[in-house]
Amino acid sequence: MIVRVPDITADGLSVTDATALGSVYRDPAWRLLDVNLRIERDGSDVFVTGELRAAVSQACSRCLEPSPGEVTAPVEVRLVPRPATADNVELAADDLDVDFYDRDEIDIRALIEAETTLALPMKPLCREGCLGLCRACGGNRNVVKCECPDRPPDPRMAVLKDLAARLSH
Repeated sequence: MIVRVPDITADGLSVTDATALGSVYRDPAWRLLDVNLRIERDGSDVFVTGELRAAVSQACSRCLEPSPGEVTAPVEVRLVPRPATADNVELAADDLDVDFYDRDEIDIRALIEAETTLALPMKPLCREGCLGLCRACGGNRNVVKCECPDRPPDPRMAVLKDLAARLSH
């Protein structure tokens, strides 16, 4: 869905129908469940606020199995026209929450995908007590009880073994 900046009225626009947006994500396993966005304009600046909810699938960070989940992303974005000299733009501290638009058009689908991606957990887990992979054989310890012996510690790390105790004195 492309929104033209000049078409944003003084009352603003609302985007609340997730089905009307169609396929938003490049990953076919992701689905937009709910969207509630408000688009307002102040001169050439455009403010997009609201919230979205999506069903996503990621690989568990411990066992690498697919892990379906749901993410809720608050949206608070300020969009400004892309400067003519885009290769040398100096940003101030206030500009870190700013994104750009081109040719007076804003792609709402791209914005939704970006905000969903930013809301994903850094280390997703398939479940709270995930046991992960065996360090010796690589087997999924959630599925099979691994009988591999523990590997001896790396002798190069021996100098760090009591580092915490030495630093606390």
